[in-house]
Amino acid sequence: MRSHYDFLRLTLLAGSIFTADAVSGLAAEVTPDRLTNADREAGNWLMNHRTYDGQRYSPLDKINAANVKNLKLAYAVAIGGAATSENLEATPLAEDGFLYVVDQWGVLYKIDGRSGEAGRIVWRMDPKAEKAPDANRGAALWGNYVISVAHAPPRVIATNKDTGQVAWETNLSDGQGALAFTAAPLAVKDKIILGASGGDGGVRDFIVAVDAATGKLAWRKYVIPAPGEPGSETWKDKNNAWQTGGGAMWVTGSYDPATNQVLWGTGNPVPYNDPFYRPGDNLFTESLISWDPDTGKMNWYHQYLPGDMWDYDEEGAHVLIDVNVGGETRKLVSHAARNGFLYSFERANGQTVMAKPYVPAINWT
Repeated sequence: MRSHYDFLRLTLLAGSIFTADAVSGLAAEVTPDRLTNADREAGNWLMNHRTYDGQRYSPLDKINAANVKNLKLAYAVAIGGAATSENLEATPLAEDGFLYVVDQWGVLYKIDGRSGEAGRIVWRMDPKAEKAPDANRGAALWGNYVISVAHAPPRVIATNKDTGQVAWETNLSDGQGALAFTAAPLAVKDKIILGASGGDGGVRDFIVAVDAATGKLAWRKYVIPAPGEPGSETWKDKNNAWQTGGGAMWVTGSYDPATNQVLWGTGNPVPYNDPFYRPGDNLFTESLISWDPDTGKMNWYHQYLPGDMWDYDEEGAHVLIDVNVGGETRKLVSHAARNGFLYSFERANGQTVMAKPYVPAINWT
């Protein structure tokens, strides 16, 4: 049902929300300042989580508890066109009445929804990707570009948002056959940050940054340490499991401009159901990691599940919140983990503030 839900969401939003701030002419550039202050643009959705804090909160109130029962389809725009098994997992981006969305195959669409009565495809950019079963969860806006990803080979692509022409394209392959990029890119200052996927296929996953203006590779940091690197001692096997260790990053991370850190969750070690093949804690899988977006340096980490054998995948959303704790304002990052606990950490250093069960029965501990 996910594909039907997201398709309906796209059409409803196009017809009932974004027309309020529609404008004509060429769109303004999406600057780092606009992204940092994306919460000020109520009618726009400029990045995957809407704002860097990952809260996905819209202040719009046209749809509310009193009238939500009256929602109906405003219009539909057919995209994709592959087999019936195709799914649509991308979060549509919205800027001044235009929508930007990708289908499962990485085809990028610009849709004019300003009239509220019809959606017109302005252009489509086809990266000529192999029809692989991987998901594609969205794009990013930076400058005058729409940044998206495609598979086979795994690439990040910048498309001119006015013309639909490709401005640059970077192959991010490192020789791993199952490598994929399924999370929406994250634009931070002058860089595009991406997390790699394909872990269950035996990929040693990584986080990577490219120059937003040119696509030139800036840095690449692997989730699984190589022998001799910090954390490598937590892979205690004799099978070189670190080479195919997983740690996928298939949900887009958050960014804290005040401390200049990208906060990203990582997935399970591989093979996920055979901890005897990879004894040890298996860092830095199943972890929250703070990265410096300028250099790729790891600031701190918290591992949720050492040596995970349940495939809990803790790359899910990490939400930045400011809360009052004992009369003191605390800047935290929170995560509702698939392992059944709600966690909160100090953003500055990763110190644990809370780990509280939110499901009635937890037995993995």
